[in-house]
Amino acid sequence: MKKIEYAPIGIIHSPFKEPIGIPIQAAVAKDYKGTIEIFPEFEKGLKDLENFSHIFLIFHFHLSKKGKLLAKPYMDTKERGIFSIRGPSRPNPIGLSIVRLLKIEKNILYIQDVDIVDGTPLLDIKPYIPEFDNRDVQKIGWLKKNIHKLPDTSDDGRFKK
Repeated sequence: MKKIEYAPIGIIHSPFKEPIGIPIQAAVAKDYKGTIEIFPEFEKGLKDLENFSHIFLIFHFHLSKKGKLLAKPYMDTKERGIFSIRGPSRPNPIGLSIVRLLKIEKNILYIQDVDIVDGTPLLDIKPYIPEFDNRDVQKIGWLKKNIHKLPDTSDDGRFKK
């Protein structure tokens, strides 16, 4: 198979200057605000996005170390398969986060609920649409016994380069 390469469409800016102490999911990053600088050549692609309250950010975990197939996730003490956890050290270090879109001014997006380190390369944006994206989830695997830890858990640097 051919090698796949992507180039960033912008840069995410947040109050988090290093990958330590960041909330581990946007759901618990409610008060953290940031901006996204979209590169000028992609600005036209923002047309009509201001009519959505939430967006998916697809980004590159540029500060994470090379991933292993087994890792100890946040909120657990046991090694798990990388595809059953959401940590940044992965075979392809791609991140996904849902944030609130507050406003757009030219090529700058103002966002809230940010759980991403400052300077992170943005690969893509997609609108969050409840009718497409909400699911009636029946199982959450090993997290069922640990999900209560989420509000008090933050990045401890274990996946940092």
